[in-house]
Amino acid sequence: MPASQNMPNSQSSVSHKYVKLGYQYIVNHLLTFLLVPIMAAAAIELFRLGPEEILRQCDSLRLDLVQILCLSLFIVFMASLYFISKPRPIYLVDYTCYKPPDSCRVPRSLFLEHISLSPCFDPESVKFQVRILERSGLGERTCVTPSLFYIPPDPTMADARADVELVIFSAVDALFKRTGIKPEEVDILIVNCTVFSPTPSLSDMVIKKFKMMSNIKSFNLSGMGCSANPLAVDLARHLLQVHANAYAMVVSTEIFTTNWYNGNQRSMLLPNCLFRMGGVALLLSNHRYESCRAKYRLVHVVRTHCGADDRAYRCISQEEDLQQNVGMSLSKDLMVIAGEALKSNITTMGPLVLPASEQLLFLLSLIGRKIFNLKLKPYIPDFKQAFEHFCVHAGGRAVIDELEKNLQLPPEHVEASRMTLHRFGNTSSSSLWYEMNYIEAKGRMKKGDRVWQIAFGSGFKCNSAVWKCNRSIKVGTDGPWADCIDQYPVHIPEVVKLQQL
Repeated sequence: MPASQNMPNSQSSVSHKYVKLGYQYIVNHLLTFLLVPIMAAAAIELFRLGPEEILRQCDSLRLDLVQILCLSLFIVFMASLYFISKPRPIYLVDYTCYKPPDSCRVPRSLFLEHISLSPCFDPESVKFQVRILERSGLGERTCVTPSLFYIPPDPTMADARADVELVIFSAVDALFKRTGIKPEEVDILIVNCTVFSPTPSLSDMVIKKFKMMSNIKSFNLSGMGCSANPLAVDLARHLLQVHANAYAMVVSTEIFTTNWYNGNQRSMLLPNCLFRMGGVALLLSNHRYESCRAKYRLVHVVRTHCGADDRAYRCISQEEDLQQNVGMSLSKDLMVIAGEALKSNITTMGPLVLPASEQLLFLLSLIGRKIFNLKLKPYIPDFKQAFEHFCVHAGGRAVIDELEKNLQLPPEHVEASRMTLHRFGNTSSSSLWYEMNYIEAKGRMKKGDRVWQIAFGSGFKCNSAVWKCNRSIKVGTDGPWADCIDQYPVHIPEVVKLQQL
């Protein structure tokens, strides 16, 4: 066989590339292509008439005082109606991610030692957790709360409250210092934490600690899972549309202390291996003057729900899948459960953000499959045309792998997610903001850049938020990545073999 037959047809691929670029340019600028001939014809006609004929035509259109007054009132009315009905812009003034101290670090070897020495786990459960950890993508610097360092862990409600004070209070205090906003200036407070929901609530603890106003509008969200942050942001957005010139603080965390599982049921052991310590505090505002210093402007929030929650744990607990490949099992389960929610989120988000060329291809694909019953693969829109950055929830390696494959993203667009999982583990609803901070710490966030945050959570939910960078972000010196950003990105092997005790 000639050597040329083994070589890829580069001329064909280049031609295909330019045909696609030409199609995108024409469709995305279709209105311009239609207006240019019309404007050219109008200019030619005006040139043919000449200035005298144009002036004569204008004189024939004289309006009396009543007509001018009515026209002016109509224009004023329509302009007022537009500005009244226009939603208030919501700005993200700034945010702070909690950085755990080195004393809370739990290397893989330490985790393995603790579960091996614990009398609560039988040998098969230890092997199961080892297989999960080997394929998890977690690194050596992830952290857990201090109360989980005992063998075996036996945390109490008092321990959990102490962890709340450590994580939430630290993040909120840092946010006040960074923004210069006083606690009494905050009008709305939203705190979300899924599994730890004490009385008094976490929001009450924050109000009391920082001596906020007694008439503050506070909300405490629980049971929302890892996708709770976009939900909390959406709630803040709705409240800021009602209350003018207000500040809203959103605090997202997961206090996993009292939910550490000391048992041998496989489906319950997975969180032990993946969830780690973390939290974030956001300051949102609808003040016009905050547009000058705010980091981002909120563009869209899309919430979708697919009621198929229990299948994940049933599939994960199947011994035959686990013996073959834990990572593949997790990958399969994700698309079984989250697939419909992700498709729904893409379908809703697409018309809001995609250029006309991608919307047209998606519509034609949908019509071909649904109306003409053609055996076509569902067209996955090229979201890279709509966003410069992607923050995929760092819930696990399989989550990131499947989103990368199904959204057809290049490795650089999921780098922030993989590195966040490696450095901080699954920090639940706050993981999106560790990823955002990674992009900032790398100096990649420029004015006008658009960011798509995609979060998965119990329910099963797929919630997402779109932000637009309000100003070029300077590399900070006090963020969670400040002491290690130069070491990233790192290569993460498929399997990290651990030696059992």
